[in-house]
Amino acid sequence: MSDVPTALLARDIVRSFGTGRVVDGFSLTASPGRRIGLIGENGAGKSTVLRLLAGADQPDSGSITRPADVGYLHQEMHFDAAATIADVLDGALSEVREGLAELERLSVRLARTEEEDPGRAALLDAYARRLEHAQDEEAWDADRRAGRVLEGLGLGGIPQDRTLGSLSGGQRGRLALASLLVRRPSALLLDEPTNHLDDTAAAFLEAQVCALPGAIVLASHDRAFLDAVCTDLVDLDPAAEGPVRYGGDYTAYQAEKRAERQRWERRYAEEQEEREALRRSAGTTAHRVAPDRGPRDNEKMGYGVRAGRVQSQISRRVRNASRRLDELERHRIPEPPRPLRFRRTSLTGPTADGTLVSLRDVRVPGRLTLDRLDVSATERLLVTGDNGAGKSTLLAVLAGRLAADGGVRRKGGLSVGLLTQDTVFERPDRTVRDTYAQTLGGERAEAVPLSSLGLLSEADLGRPVGHLSVGQRRRLALALLVAHPPELLLLDEPTNHLSPALCDELEAAMGAGPGAVVVAGHDRWLRRRWQGRELRL
Repeated sequence: MSDVPTALLARDIVRSFGTGRVVDGFSLTASPGRRIGLIGENGAGKSTVLRLLAGADQPDSGSITRPADVGYLHQEMHFDAAATIADVLDGALSEVREGLAELERLSVRLARTEEEDPGRAALLDAYARRLEHAQDEEAWDADRRAGRVLEGLGLGGIPQDRTLGSLSGGQRGRLALASLLVRRPSALLLDEPTNHLDDTAAAFLEAQVCALPGAIVLASHDRAFLDAVCTDLVDLDPAAEGPVRYGGDYTAYQAEKRAERQRWERRYAEEQEEREALRRSAGTTAHRVAPDRGPRDNEKMGYGVRAGRVQSQISRRVRNASRRLDELERHRIPEPPRPLRFRRTSLTGPTADGTLVSLRDVRVPGRLTLDRLDVSATERLLVTGDNGAGKSTLLAVLAGRLAADGGVRRKGGLSVGLLTQDTVFERPDRTVRDTYAQTLGGERAEAVPLSSLGLLSEADLGRPVGHLSVGQRRRLALALLVAHPPELLLLDEPTNHLSPALCDELEAAMGAGPGAVVVAGHDRWLRRRWQGRELRL
């Protein structure tokens, strides 16, 4: 077991889809004890890097070395609807139980082997290695650990004979996370692990992740989580020297990222100025230094010598300028790409004063119980609560997508927009541009071009929707809502899957303009800065 690699290593990884490179020359060393966060805009390649590191996808070139036991949590979990929670836990504990059984078998064989037996030394060595591995895994505590993990992630009260098909999407995601924490793999890869976690579960996950001895690489939008667990951050957004690794947490990264961007912009501007000056020098030096005139009478004797010297100076200056231009071309500093900036100052449209939606004694059996709620025309409401409290159900009732017992009254002709947690488009083969135009209608799409919103890059507009990342699909769904601002905008976990920069801009837009905004969310960073009303279910 000692010859098995413990670090996760990637060297010059390249991965292309279609004609574009999603990952270009990526390298990483993740040693045991390091917790490395991958950050960047949606589509920067975070999920692709994790798939490559996990072995779920193969690079076009480059090499990856990984420990034998790698755990991988990805955003879109596939599951067997008929399997039970107990089945998932048994699978997570199978290796530990098999290791303990092997340890017992080796113990029995040792007890039956004479001291003089030549094979006893090999048995002792195998037993010692297996015992050390079991101790590292805390194997004897595995079943109790499983119960503790389920409880910590809010699944402790669910009967273990429940099938996965009967669980919500959030519960299935937490169960997948629980199975990895129970396994304690040598390396752990996590893609958006705090989605669907409330405060208690997020704090539990932070403690668990920080206690794991192996290498951890994670991609997360959760700014509070990045701040709490990461020892390093790797920014996959374009940079002058490629992906940049920062030591420290998210707060430290933000300051360094701004400084790095400013340095890049300054270096690029200085190089452009130098290139233009050299072009002028190479093109005009001859005319400036040696005007076309003949010798005067009093300088005829020395004219040829001086003219030759002047021409030599001209040639040298031109050569030097040309040589420097060639050098700049070979080592050109790339132009800093214009970052995506959400350009909507208001997410909602104007509406008449008064109450938009009124709820009285609303009941959705097993999902929601609410005595009273009035949403005013200028409401800014944050809905919080533990998992299963009914936040998503409440938004569906407010949107009119879910029938409920009790009184529900809406203003006549009210326009409502709902951003759900799961973004699905009926035609994944249709391009982003066509999806936008077909959904909004040609006239509205022309009046508010998708490129004007700052949510998706120009290069992504011609891609099929099915080729977008989860975060990019959410950006498209958000664009469709704000391009025709509703009077009432309902956002279910709006910061899930979005880049930290966009989360900041989205939060700023929520607080401005007419209309009403209701947000259901766990995002601790958002909640700390929320200025409106809060409803805890």
